Amino acid sequence: MSATMTPVDVPEPSAAPERGRVLRRFLRPGAAVLSGLLLFLSFPPRPLWWLALPAFGLLGWTLRGRRPRAGFGLGYLAGLGFLLPLLVWTGEEVGPGPWLALAAVEALFVAAVGLGVAAVSRLPAWPVFAAAVWILGEAARARVPFGGFPWGKIAFGQADGVFLPLAAVGGTPVLGFAVALCGFGLYEVLRLVLERRRSGTRPEPEPAPVGRGPLLAAALAVLVPVTGALAALPLVDDSAEDGTATVAAVQGNVPRLGLDFNSQRRAVLDNHANRTKELAADVKAGRKPQPDLVLWPENSSDIDPYANPDAYEVIDQAVRAIGAPTVIGAVIAPETGKLRNTLIQWNPGRGPVAEYDKRHVQPFGEYIPMRSFVRLFNSNVDRVRRDFGPGTKVGVFDLAGTKVGLATCYEAAFDWAVRDTVTHGAQLITVPSNNATFGRSEMTYQQLAMSRVRAVEHSRSVVVPVTSGVSAIIRPDGEIVAQTKLFTPDVLVEKVPLRSSLTPATRMGTLPEALLVAVAAAGLGWSAARSVRARRARKAAAGADA
Repeated sequence: MSATMTPVDVPEPSAAPERGRVLRRFLRPGAAVLSGLLLFLSFPPRPLWWLALPAFGLLGWTLRGRRPRAGFGLGYLAGLGFLLPLLVWTGEEVGPGPWLALAAVEALFVAAVGLGVAAVSRLPAWPVFAAAVWILGEAARARVPFGGFPWGKIAFGQADGVFLPLAAVGGTPVLGFAVALCGFGLYEVLRLVLERRRSGTRPEPEPAPVGRGPLLAAALAVLVPVTGALAALPLVDDSAEDGTATVAAVQGNVPRLGLDFNSQRRAVLDNHANRTKELAADVKAGRKPQPDLVLWPENSSDIDPYANPDAYEVIDQAVRAIGAPTVIGAVIAPETGKLRNTLIQWNPGRGPVAEYDKRHVQPFGEYIPMRSFVRLFNSNVDRVRRDFGPGTKVGVFDLAGTKVGLATCYEAAFDWAVRDTVTHGAQLITVPSNNATFGRSEMTYQQLAMSRVRAVEHSRSVVVPVTSGVSAIIRPDGEIVAQTKLFTPDVLVEKVPLRSSLTPATRMGTLPEALLVAVAAAGLGWSAARSVRARRARKAAAGADA
């Protein structure tokens, strides 16, 4: 007897599970990139400071529970998502090569942070350790290589945020830590609440809901930074402890955008001299108040006035006309040695009486490290034919009785470069800058936000004269009371409060950062010790089974 085989239709395996696996594989990398993009969007000129909180929350979801190696890769993606758009201005005139290289190198620091956050994410109260690890990464990035590149510190995106008063408590490290902690804490609260709800609906007879302790700790990670910011509000004071000073910031503008703006150096000098003479005419006519001091931007005279009598005379006539001590940004070219990016105090009737040489000169902008090697990748390095050398002295000028601290352009990004002018007696801070190289990019707004944070950090008025904009006058509470438009000749004249008291941030200096780095190191050490114990326990168990 034979059996007849009847063919049976076997359904083809569905492609849906495979698509699901592919989507899950790319979910965390996509979330890492998105967290970086949200961080970028939280920075000026957008007033979206609060986006930093979901950015850190999403980063926490991306990294929590991951292996350190995966954390490194995910952190690198987050770093690229953040820094590629943030630093696009660095390729404004020299092409994408330097921009891509800078972002790629700086993202390595964020990658290291991702590794660290993944490592500490299994610890109790992990948001505290994770936020401290972020500050550890920022501290390293602000110091190496070539003296560091602190652009993009989280604090610099918080000039309009509720956490800003914390800058007066512990400077940019405490401000950035609070933002990161709050973001990680928000994610942890949400995670625990959802986990508690899921555990409460399980069919097991004895569900194991999340305890109150972890949930309370996560809630504190959110509440403590917010409460701390509110408690710090009394430190944000713009009262005139030492009276007031009427300051003028001159924006002369440049003949053209880009790296070649200084090919018409005399035009730049004449622009600033003419704006100053126009101000003098307005003062004489009663249209504007007589300033106590006048501030020109960095590179307002790229012609060395000491070597060029004509340039000296142009500056001297403008200063005599306005009748007030004036700070001139000049390039000093000695016969031998390196160039100097110098601020000169020029008094009416006396001429130059004091100088400040920029102490932190910009690598690949004012000097070229490893010139022959870098030339292999980009010939634009030869635009900088002669390197600038750094100064060594703290810059504080006595301008008609007002002590003015000097931080030239790029120096505003460095905590120490601004702080030590205040500890040396500055009652007011000025950040003369030249952003013409970067055109109409977001760079000038990012830098302006730094000055607003510095104003609150040290409780000082900050005046930002820029060759091509945006120039601004900022009160000690971070409020901009006057500003110019980009590439528009203008003069700002305002009365600002002078102050001499020191905030806790100014007094403590690097101590808050050092403490946060110690917290990060403790968390990483604890995590490493737990990993070693777990590995030993697995080996012991394997030996017992054998």
